[in-house]
Amino acid sequence: MSSVKEKMTEVIRSQPEDASYEEIMRELAFERMVERGLDDSRRGRIISNEDMEHRIRSWQK
Repeated sequence: MSSVKEKMTEVIRSQPEDASYEEIMRELAFERMVERGLDDSRRGRIISNEDMEHRIRSWQK
């Protein structure tokens, strides 16, 4: 696996030349969220859609 700096550099280089600071930061944050989600999945830290639906409904009360 690549280092954090290498991954960040890859994401930054993939952005268009006229990308704003905010756009680049958003892409870096998105990349991190995806990596965390994949790591959770690999480690079995998941819940069913049904369980998530119940959680969301409980928030709406």
